[in-house]
This record gives sequence, C-alpha cells and structure tokens, in this order.
Amino acid sequence: MKTIKSLFTSTKPELLVTGFVFTEGPLWHPDGILYVSDVDAQVHYKVRFEQKVITEVIRDGSGGANGAVFDKDGCLVICEQDARRVVRYEPDGSITVLVDKYGDKRLNRSNDIILHPDGSLYFTDPDKKGLEESDKELGFASIFRINLDGDLVLLAKDMNHPNGLGFSVDGKTLYVSNSRPDPHLHAYSVDNSGMLNDSRIVAEMPYGNLGELSGVPDGLKLDAEGNIYVTGPGGIWVWDKYEEFLGVIELPELPANIGWGGIDNCTMFVTARTSVYTFKMTRPGIPKQF
Repeated sequence: MKTIKSLFTSTKPELLVTGFVFTEGPLWHPDGILYVSDVDAQVHYKVRFEQKVITEVIRDGSGGANGAVFDKDGCLVICEQDARRVVRYEPDGSITVLVDKYGDKRLNRSNDIILHPDGSLYFTDPDKKGLEESDKELGFASIFRINLDGDLVLLAKDMNHPNGLGFSVDGKTLYVSNSRPDPHLHAYSVDNSGMLNDSRIVAEMPYGNLGELSGVPDGLKLDAEGNIYVTGPGGIWVWDKYEEFLGVIELPELPANIGWGGIDNCTMFVTARTSVYTFKMTRPGIPKQF
C-alpha cells in the first residue's frame, strides 16, 4: 500500500533561500536557474546554483508576478495578478502582453498558468479577493485558455476561486484548487478539443482552526505517476492517482506553490511565505518542459 512517506526521500524540507515577503511561482530552468516571485514586494527573481545560492533581481515592479510557465518556444510566461494580465518575457528583454481582457472587460487577477501539450496556455482568474467590487468587470471567476493564435477562450466559470491547476498524466483530467470560500480540490474532464466538461469536487480541503490564516488550497502539481500535490491548510496535501487521500506534509512556513526541477526533475521546490524549501522526491514531476 502506498504511503505519503514513500513519495519523499525525506519528509523534512531543506531551506534553500529566505528573506522574502511572500514567495510564489517557482519555475525551474535546466540551466540551473529557479525563477521565484516575491508577490508582495513586487519583485521577480532568479536563483542560481553555483558554489553557493545566488539570488538576482530580474524585474523590479513585477505587477504582482505569480504563476509562471515556459511556453512552447521556451519563453517565460507570467500571470501578473496586480496588473491583471498575462505577459511573456521575450528573449530581447522586452515584455509582451498576451491577454489583459476578455472581450472588452479587464481580467480579475490572473493567478496560475500551465502549458497544454498542444502549446496553448491554461490559466486561472479568481475574483473573490484583492479587488474592490467597483473594479470587478467580469463578474465571475474563470479558467481561460490562450490559443496558439492568441485568442482567449473561456473554459469554465463555475468555481468561486480557482487557483493552482495541473493536467493528469494522460491529459484527460484538469485538476484545480479552489481557495475560498469553499476550499476544495476540483476536477474537469478535458475533451479532444481542449474544452472542459464534467465539473466535479474531488475532495474538501477545510481550513484549520485559524480559518484562512491556516492556509488555503493554492499551488498544484502532479508527478509522473499521477499523484496530486496541493499546497493547502497546514502544508502540502497529497492524493494518489486514484484520488485517494494520502495525507499532509508540514513545513516550517505555510506553503503557497510548488515547482519541479533539478537534474532528474525529482526535486520539489516549495514557495512558503518568506522562503523557498526543497524536498527530494522518489518520482519525477510533470511536466518536464525541456
């Protein structure tokens, strides 16, 4: 019988780097670089691994950079939640706005983003926190897809606060964390055209005794075996590929997001409030983009 401890070589996290305000969006590049955003400080960093860990600012005034992914061309794509847009960092250092509106209405607070095997980009756009009512133009929280031609497609608007997201190993299921007010793990079936169907709740993820201060369902990743990892109340919640709950791994600080990396893609990078921690895993993460 699989246990949560069998997925980790050690369930004790190692501190990689600290001194931030609120870390998010961990994204590994095989050149040995970890991209990390300090959302509240409005700074985007890259962390290099040489003889020592070196932290370098790549953008000050980041628009609240949050979830990040590499697109099909290897360019860094970022959800800028405070700027209410999704942007791409171009090789020449310029920034291209991919989307900032649905129709004629501004996005809410673009949150997290992933790459579909066909090259399109899926991202969440919650609206329940961080915006004044007068600033909400859409009137609903959403999951969107950016097509290869740049068109923005609304995929779902039945969740209250969609946050982290990830595809199953076979690409036929999209898992999404819902942060508030009904914290849970959600799922959709993905049809051959990439549209979402069969919306369902996989599992409740109730807050702890301190309510949202105990942590909310947030970042989400899967490994190559199909196990599901979600940062949430009290730590990292884990389910197996059959959606059976395995347990929660605690950290010194409440985690916000997860990224895979390292030479074998078996290192889990966890952004947790002021710090970034690592776990060495027994299964590689997905997707491995390079």
